[in-house]
Order: sequence, then structure tokens, then C-alpha cells
Amino acid sequence: MAESFVESFVESWADRAGHRIRVREHSGPGPAVVLMHGFPDDLHLYDRMLPYLVGTRRVVTFDFLGWGGSDKPAGYPYTAHNQTGDLDAVLAHVGADPVVLVAHDASGPPAIDWALAHPERVAGLVLLNTYYGWMPRMRAPEAITLYSLPGVRNLARAVMRRFEGLDRRLYFWQVGRFIRDADVRAELLPQLYAAFRGSRPAFWRLNADLLRTLLTRRRRAAQLREFRRPVRIVFGAQDPYLNVHVARRFAELFPHAELELVRGARHYVQVDEPQQVAAAILRAAAGSLS
Repeated sequence: MAESFVESFVESWADRAGHRIRVREHSGPGPAVVLMHGFPDDLHLYDRMLPYLVGTRRVVTFDFLGWGGSDKPAGYPYTAHNQTGDLDAVLAHVGADPVVLVAHDASGPPAIDWALAHPERVAGLVLLNTYYGWMPRMRAPEAITLYSLPGVRNLARAVMRRFEGLDRRLYFWQVGRFIRDADVRAELLPQLYAAFRGSRPAFWRLNADLLRTLLTRRRRAAQLREFRRPVRIVFGAQDPYLNVHVARRFAELFPHAELELVRGARHYVQVDEPQQVAAAILRAAAGSLS
């Protein structure tokens, strides 16, 4: 089944202030399902899930600026706010309207910000082990803490630049904890790390922006309560970081939300249980919360 989608996409480039964002489209009926990655990964995070979506819906994947196959402009302000602009540029490029936005990890803030600004263009919002504002009992992965704490992050960056083997071990240890199956880890981690090496500036800058993002978005809780579009919250139940408490808090904040906890799945819920997550996304695309 995995081979069925490999050659089916069309790759193009969305313009973002003179920079190029890599976009892949799989044809199908609307509304378009737009899959967004977080950090430290790229659009390949969804490869195991695509066979269960392609052909049933139009599917769009892309790499945020600084990641994967997209441009990585030096000195660019990689922030959650600017990622919202990336998303807007992609949607304008592909002409997708309405859309089902699927956010994972660090793409939560740009996806939710865009949905709040354009509710009439949102057919559904799907949240996969993600965050928005600070919530009690959420926990940052150890590597994120290392790279986001003022006073520590600059030293950590310098050490990782100098000792690439240490950087690789940290990546494999941290991201390996996001994936349940050992064989899948062995296959996916080298691929993700190879792409991540060129994305370190975006990773570091987004980490530096993380605390500000969490605090400013926390003040927008009232806006989430006013969001009237369907929201489906699909979280891997064994994620110790963006965990079941975060999932339940999202379900409390959004007035039209349904919560689905995926037993046995970790942070990369779309990797651990691709068929189950795809089914939840298709229900959102059909406008059903049942």
C-alpha cells in the first residue's frame, strides 16, 4: 500500500517574501487536508499515514521555511508568528478553501492562529499531540528545554556545533522516545536527522521563541472558546510531554471538540497509529464529530 502514493504527488514552490516553501499536493476531492509538521522534523513525518488518506481527499503537505526542502534563509526570524504567514502563503499557492488543518507539535500555534483569523475558511481543525498556550502539566521534551532556556541555550548550541556526534546521539535519543516501534525508529530516525542537520538555525530560533509563544497564546483562551468550527483532538496517550492532560484541556477550551486518545501511541501518533489517525482526519474532513 505504501507504494501507491509515492509518485502521485505534484511538487511545487510557494513564494514567501521571496523565499520558497516546498509544497506537495495529492489530488482528490475537497475539502483539502493540510498536514503540518513540528520540530525537529519535516513533511516526511506523515509518510506512513499518507496511504490511508491519498485518493480519498485532496492532501497537501509542506515544509515550513527553514525545514526540509524549503529555503533556509540565514538570519530569518523563525517564529510561530512567521510560520502562520508560511501557512497562509501555502494555502494561497494551492488555492485550498475550505481546509482541514492538521497540526502536530510546534505547528499548533500557527495552525490555530490561522484558524482563529479565518474561521469561515476552516472545515475542521485536527490537533495531534500539539500545544498552543502554556497549560498546567504539559512538559517540554528534554532537548527542547536545553535549547529554549535563556543562559543555557547558547552554550548548548556551541557544544553541538563542535561535537556533531553528540548532536546526533541527542537527536536519536530524544526523537527515538517519540516512536513506539523499534523497527520504525531504525528506519525513520536517520532520514529525519539527515534533514534536520540543515534545519538547526530554524530549530534554535523557534526554541528561543517558545516561551514567548506559550505566554502570549495563553492569553487567547477566550478566543478558543469562541471558535465554532469542528475540532478533533487526537493524542497519543503515552506521550509524556504533550500528554493526555493537554489533550483534555484543549477539549475544554474548544466548544465544538471531540477528544480521541490513541492507546499505546507516543508523541508521533501519526507514526505509531497511522491508520487510526487517518480515519480521525477523514471524519473531520467529512464534517462529522461522531
